Amino acid sequence: MAAQNLPGSVLLAPSPVDTKHDLMYYLKGAAAGGICCSITHGALCPVDVVKTRVQLDPIRYNSGLIGGMRKVVAEEGAMALTTGLGATAFGYFIQGWFKFGGVEFFKIKAVETLGEEKAWANKTGIYLISAACAETIADVFLCPLEAVRIRAVSDPEFCDGLADGFSKMLKADGIGGFYSGFLPILAKQVPYTMTKFAVQGAAADSIYASMGKSPSDLSSSANLGVSLGSGVIAGVAAAIISHPADTLLSKINKKGAGGDGAMMARLMNIAKETGFVSLCTVGLLPRCVMIGTLTAGQFGIFDTV
Repeated sequence: MAAQNLPGSVLLAPSPVDTKHDLMYYLKGAAAGGICCSITHGALCPVDVVKTRVQLDPIRYNSGLIGGMRKVVAEEGAMALTTGLGATAFGYFIQGWFKFGGVEFFKIKAVETLGEEKAWANKTGIYLISAACAETIADVFLCPLEAVRIRAVSDPEFCDGLADGFSKMLKADGIGGFYSGFLPILAKQVPYTMTKFAVQGAAADSIYASMGKSPSDLSSSANLGVSLGSGVIAGVAAAIISHPADTLLSKINKKGAGGDGAMMARLMNIAKETGFVSLCTVGLLPRCVMIGTLTAGQFGIFDTV
C-alpha cells in the first residue's frame, strides 16, 4: 500500500490517505505481523540453534557461525538445525501478531490524539512508547514457547516436538517453569523492539530525505528497498542493544543453570559466572546476522502484505 504524502507519512506508512482504521485494519496488521515474524524466524531457525549453542557452551562451539553449523550437523545430523522449529514458528507468529498489531494500534491512536504535526515532531517518542507497550503484551504469550524452544535446543533429547515439550516442562517445572525467563525476555525484547521500530523509522526517514522523495513518490519496489535497507540497519542495532539479555535468557532456560532459588538470584549467578564482556559478545555475530536478516524480511513482508 502506498503511504500518504504528509509530514507524518513514514510514521503512518504503509497506510494510504483514505484508510479506515477500524477493527479489520488492526486485525490485518496483526496478521501481517504474525506472518512476517513466523516466516523470518522459522527460516532462520538453523542460525538461532547455533547462536543458542554458542551462548550455552562457548568452549565447545568456538568456531563461528559456519563452523558451529558444521559441528552440529556432523554430531547430530542436519535435522538438528531445525530443533525447536515448531515453537519458533508458532511462538513468533503470536509475538508478531501482538507486536506489529500493537505498534500499529498505539502509534495510530497517538497520531489521532496529537494530530499529524505534533505527532511528527514527537515521532521517536511515539515509536518507542508504542513498541514498548506492544512488546510487553506480546512477551506474555511468547515466553512459554521460547522456554520450550531453548530447552529443546540445549537438550536435543528433551522432547519430540512442541506439544511434547510443553507437556514435559509442565510436569517437571509447573507453570512457573514457562516463565522462569520472563524478566530476561522483557529485558531482551522490549529494548530490542523499541530500538527496532525507532531506528527503522529514523533510517527510512533518512533514506527518503536523501532522495528528496516521500513514500508516495516512489514505486512499490523502491519502497520495498527502503524497508529492507532500513530493516537491516534496525536489526543490527537492536541485536547489539538486546544481546546481554538474550544470553541470560538462553542460559536461564538451560536445566540447572544458576543453581536453585529465586529467579533474580539465578540470573545474578549466571551473570557473575559468565562475565559482562561475554554477556555482550558471545554469540553476537550470528545474532547480528540473524536479526539483521529477519528484521529486513519482517519490514519487507509487513509493508507488502
